[in-house]
Amino acid sequence: MAQDEEKAMFPNRDRGEKLAGHASSDDIPSPHPTLATKQRGILARLGRWESRLDARLGIESEAIIRKRAEEKTDVSWTEELNMALLWASGTMNTSCFATGFLGWEFGLSLKQTILITIFSSILGGTVTAYCATFGPATGLRQMSVSRYSFGWWPNKVVALLNCIQQMGWAAVSCITGGLALTAVSDGRVSLILGIVILAVVALLISFVGLTAILAYERYAWIIFLIIFLVILGETGRYADISSPATVAGPALSGGVLNLIAIVYGSSASWCTTASDYYVHYRADVSRVKVFLLTTCGLAIPTAIGMLTGCVVASALNNQPQWRATYTDQGLGYLIQEVLYPRGFAKFLLTLLVLSGINTNVISIYSASLSFQQLARPFASVPRFIWTLITFACILALAVGGREVLNTYLQNFLSLLGYWCTSYVVILFEEHLVFRKGKFERYDLEAWNTPAKLPVGTGAAVAFCLGVVSWCMGMSQSWFVGPLAKAVTDAGGDVANELTFVVTALTYLPARYLELKYLKR
Repeated sequence: MAQDEEKAMFPNRDRGEKLAGHASSDDIPSPHPTLATKQRGILARLGRWESRLDARLGIESEAIIRKRAEEKTDVSWTEELNMALLWASGTMNTSCFATGFLGWEFGLSLKQTILITIFSSILGGTVTAYCATFGPATGLRQMSVSRYSFGWWPNKVVALLNCIQQMGWAAVSCITGGLALTAVSDGRVSLILGIVILAVVALLISFVGLTAILAYERYAWIIFLIIFLVILGETGRYADISSPATVAGPALSGGVLNLIAIVYGSSASWCTTASDYYVHYRADVSRVKVFLLTTCGLAIPTAIGMLTGCVVASALNNQPQWRATYTDQGLGYLIQEVLYPRGFAKFLLTLLVLSGINTNVISIYSASLSFQQLARPFASVPRFIWTLITFACILALAVGGREVLNTYLQNFLSLLGYWCTSYVVILFEEHLVFRKGKFERYDLEAWNTPAKLPVGTGAAVAFCLGVVSWCMGMSQSWFVGPLAKAVTDAGGDVANELTFVVTALTYLPARYLELKYLKR
C-alpha cells in the first residue's frame, strides 16, 4: 500500500500529538528510517537532532510528506491573506527595481516599458497562481504535484532545474542587496561581505521552516512599499515621459520581445514553488480565491518595484549626474544619489538592503525541498543539511556574478521563463484534459510510489521538444536562436511563445499514447 510505504519512509509523520505535548527527545523516532538502523551514523544522529529541533521549534523535519486533511485546521481570513502577502514580500525588492532599468537599456520609451511591465507581470503571475491552486487540494509540495504529470524519473530533472532556479534567484537578490549595503556604508562594507550578510540572515529564517517564513513575509512588504513610493515621489518629477524610443524597426521589436520575456520570467518562475506554501490550507478553500490572491500578490508588487526602476532609469536622460553615478558606481550608489536629504537616503537604503532577504527566504526553503526529491536517499538527509548546501551554492553564484548584474539578470531571468512555460502547460493539460479538472482522479496516496505514478514519457517528450523551442527562439548574450535572429540581427526573444505552442501541441498526443500503451 502507498500509505504503508509512506509511513515506512517517514515514520515520524503521525507523531503530532506527541510533538504538541513537547515529548521528551528520547521518545521521538528518527524521521530518516533508511538510516535509522545505523545508530552511530552521522546522518542518523543528525536526523534525531532535527527531530528534537522540530519538537521544540517546529522546523519541519519531514517537510516533503503530504499534508492530510486531518492535519489541516481552519484559518482566518487574515491568514488567507498570506496567499498574497507572501509573494508581495518576496518580489518587492531591489532585484525587481534593477530589472526596471532593462527597458531603458534596450532603448524603449518610458511609456512602452510601463505597459510591457504591467502586462507581463500579470501574465507571469497567473502562471504561478494556477500552480498554487494545487497546494490546498492535494496537500503536496510543488515538486510532488508534478509527479502526476512528469512521473517519477522525469520529475527529478524538473526538481534539479528548480534547485538551480531558486539558487539563481537568491543570488540575484544577494547581489542587488549587497550593492545597496556597499553604498550605504560608503564602500566600507565590500560587495562580497554584503552578499554574505544577506544570505546568512535568510538562511536563519529558512532554517526554521514554513511557520517562520509566513510570519516574516506577512509584514515585511510594508516597509518596501513605503520605500518605493518615496523613491517615486522624489524622482517622478525628473522622469522622461516625452522622449520616444531610441530604437526603431526590428531593433524596437527585439527590445519589446526581450523585455516581455524577462518580466514574464520574473513572475512565472515562482510556479515551480507555488504550492510549497499552500499545503496547510484546507482542500475546500476556493480555488478562485487562491488564484486571485496569488496573482495580485505577485503582479502588483512586482510591477511596483519594476515601475519604480523604470521611472528612475528614464530620469537618467535628464540627470547627467545620476547617469554618471549609475555607470561608474552602480545601483546602490544611484539610489543614495536620487534620495534626499542624505541622512534620510542612507536610512532608506539600509532598510532596502533587507529586501534581498525576502526573496532568499523563499528560495532557500523551496530549493531544500527540491533537493530532497532528487532521490530517495536524498529524502533521508535532514532538510537543514540541504538548507546549508543551498546557502553555500547561493554564495558561490552571487560572488561569481556580482560584477555583471544586468547581463546576469537578462540571461538568467529569461531562461527561467522558458522552462516554466513548458512546466505549467504540461500541468494544465494533464489536469484539465486527462484528469477532467477533478482532484478525485488523483491517487494522492501514491505520491511517493513510482509504480502508481505516470511513467512520464509524454511529459518528457513534450518537455524535450520545448527545449528545442527555447533554443530556436531564445535571445541571450551567449546565444541567439535562428527564429530570434529572424526578428532582428541582435535577437528578438520569442522562446516563450514558441515553447507554449510546441509543448501544448505535443503533450496531448504523447500523453494519450502513454496512457494507451503503458496504462499509467
